[in-house]
Amino acid sequence: MLLPLRSVAAETMEKHLSLRESVTVALENASSLKKAENARQLQGSDVLRSYGGFLPKISASAGYIPSSVSRSYGQNSSGVPYETSRLKTERESVDLSIVTSLNLFNGFRDYATLQSALKSERSAELSVARARQSVAFDVIQSYYQVLLNQEVLAIARENLLTAKDQLTLSERQFHIGLKALPDLYQQQAETARSELSANQAEAQLERSRLELLRRLRLDPRTRLALAPLSPSTLAAEPVKPDIDSLISLGLQNRSDIKSRKLDADAAKWQIRQAASARYPKLDLNVNISTGGIESLRQTIDGSEPISLDYPPLSEQLENSVGYTVSLNMSWAIFDGFQTRYNVEQAKINHLNRRLDYEDLQSDIAIDLQQAALEYRSAAAGIASAKAGLRAAKAAYEAIKRKYDLGASGFVELSTARAALFGAMSTLSQATYNLALQKEVLDYAAGTLKIN
Repeated sequence: MLLPLRSVAAETMEKHLSLRESVTVALENASSLKKAENARQLQGSDVLRSYGGFLPKISASAGYIPSSVSRSYGQNSSGVPYETSRLKTERESVDLSIVTSLNLFNGFRDYATLQSALKSERSAELSVARARQSVAFDVIQSYYQVLLNQEVLAIARENLLTAKDQLTLSERQFHIGLKALPDLYQQQAETARSELSANQAEAQLERSRLELLRRLRLDPRTRLALAPLSPSTLAAEPVKPDIDSLISLGLQNRSDIKSRKLDADAAKWQIRQAASARYPKLDLNVNISTGGIESLRQTIDGSEPISLDYPPLSEQLENSVGYTVSLNMSWAIFDGFQTRYNVEQAKINHLNRRLDYEDLQSDIAIDLQQAALEYRSAAAGIASAKAGLRAAKAAYEAIKRKYDLGASGFVELSTARAALFGAMSTLSQATYNLALQKEVLDYAAGTLKIN
């Protein structure tokens, strides 16, 4: 029965990670980032294809006919009028040809296609950059949550230890007659509640660790040992963010707003691309071909086959080269309003991309105002949490002394202890919240550092 448990324990791995190491691991494993990178590579191929539109198209063909038999009627070789002979011709031949076509004008379609592809490629690159920031920010949030839950668990365990010590003291005081039985029962209930709180805090910590593993794309059986944040990060002095400067910084640095702008520009070039069908198309075509006959036999009226002698095949191929140069123009005079529909569709697409760009500008301004508001609130919460902890600690120590002397009841002691550990938890949450809100502010402004 112990073998499966030993097997599972053997497969469990422990990994020590710092915040930056966690971000690096997530950037290597995040599927969303890989998808964005794949989209960028595809756009790069599209740019190369667009450049190819300016180059001539070349195709080559070769044909070998090992045996070709044809039968027909022809005039009698004796020259007698109205008499015909049955002809049978057998041949073996080779044909080679090269065809090239160069577009000289197509209503600037190739140029518009290239410009649209270049802007789409740059947009894809900026999308990758924003995806990297999003992955990093997501990991930072989860990392902070794990560290916060670790502190909450430590506080809950300390509370449980205090409750157990108080229970031991209450049991001794009860045995010597200093405490009544109801006080002992109340302390036992309080200890049970503290133990439940510790168990819940431990479960919450495990859930946050699993969420971090999900974002790191690591084996769920991995046990994470996270390095604490530096004191400078947690004890950084709050700053006073200026909204106007933040909005200007966000619109300047956010890669996603730049990407939306390029998408709108690419859609504008697609209008020119669709409208190119209204113009004539001019192509230059060159066809070079040659061929040769390896053998030719002819039979007349079933007589003995006559073999005709030809020069060597290489000589025939060399001397039979022919070429054709043509200049072709085509113009769709009426296509059932298909071009009109394509142009309107491209215009609507461009308008939609512009709306997306303008909406994102507004969203960035609102996000930054909200982030600045949350940051100010978090900064104010630090001072309040510190003051609350000092007051709760002083109140608990005073009531604890009175309770030990029998001058205070259990309810007052329990309330004071709950207030103390609640204040400790509040300070921890406020400390991590301030550090996290700084990261939120950087992410909203597009200045989040991921290395």
